[in-house]
Amino acid sequence: MAPILRVGILGAGEVAQVVHLPVLQMLSHLYTVQSICDISKENTDHCAAKFRIPQGTTNPDDLFDNPAVDVVFVLTSDEFHETYTVAALRAGKHVMLEKPASLSIPSVRRIIEAERASGGKRVFVGYMRRYAGSFLEAFKRELATIPRITYARVRDIIGPHTKFEAESGTEPVRSSGFPEGAAQRRNEALDRLYAEAFPKGVIEVTEQKKKLCRWLGGLGSHDVSLMREAFGMPDSVAGVSVTDGFWCAIFNYRNTGPGFGSFAVTYESGFDQVPNFDAHLAVYGERKRVLIKYDSPYIKGLPTYVEVDEVTDTGEVQSRRIVSSFEDAYTSEMKDMYECLVNGRFIKTSAEDALSDLLIFDMMYKRMKEP
Repeated sequence: MAPILRVGILGAGEVAQVVHLPVLQMLSHLYTVQSICDISKENTDHCAAKFRIPQGTTNPDDLFDNPAVDVVFVLTSDEFHETYTVAALRAGKHVMLEKPASLSIPSVRRIIEAERASGGKRVFVGYMRRYAGSFLEAFKRELATIPRITYARVRDIIGPHTKFEAESGTEPVRSSGFPEGAAQRRNEALDRLYAEAFPKGVIEVTEQKKKLCRWLGGLGSHDVSLMREAFGMPDSVAGVSVTDGFWCAIFNYRNTGPGFGSFAVTYESGFDQVPNFDAHLAVYGERKRVLIKYDSPYIKGLPTYVEVDEVTDTGEVQSRRIVSSFEDAYTSEMKDMYECLVNGRFIKTSAEDALSDLLIFDMMYKRMKEP
């Protein structure tokens, strides 16, 4: 009989309640949740009761010291990712680290060092879009038939996030009852990461750059990570713009074929109040266009699909829409992680892989010019 991985959840906020805990319940043949921890006792008690979790605590050490936990899900705010990932590894646990791995290059490198020193424990970073069936199958298959890319676009304009959360059917509770000093500790942790992300004398730290850092850690890490799997690392960043609630960049890439030249990838992201979750990656060739469209992961049953428009050998225009799988990306991701932790499968979204996103973020900071 295949072993069941025993999970400890660190962070009982929105993403735990809306996504991870429901998915883990559906995958009860692979996972069982044994412990949950949050600085909010109200959140901890709510989740422990709702999802029938044996241990609920506000002390992370209780979770790390629990012998009934094999893997720790680090679902806290970004500034504590390194702290809790390193602590979990030192406690002899595997880690599922929700994106971003962290907010600075040195911080991710410390996670990598801790993983190497852990005696075989592994870190799996939660980039769920890269595990969607339609990305792995239809999109990659169709992309491979474009001999020369002429242009590409990455977009992530997701509308009012709270609407999708409210209509997810999961009835999450808002975080409350924070202990005294929690906000100060969070700000101090953020300031340490900002100092590393914007080293003195190299990159001037401004409020706009701090906003970009947080935004890239949120939506941006999904987009940049997906872009990397599709095209690799960019040669350079042509420019970056940050305005109120929106940010965009132009990346320079080179086609792999001899003499095929270069192409640009535009990246645009932000928030508005139109409830249309517009997240996609579009690739243009001379005779073919391929687009993969993601919908809100908070609403179950909305498939990721691929659209293809191309000119046929007869000169006709052909359009196709392909759904490789109706399984949601979070479920596919958790199935893959199980194979990685139990059966030794290669982790493609490792901490080392996630470091590349921080390197791209650094390229963007250096090209960003403020008015």
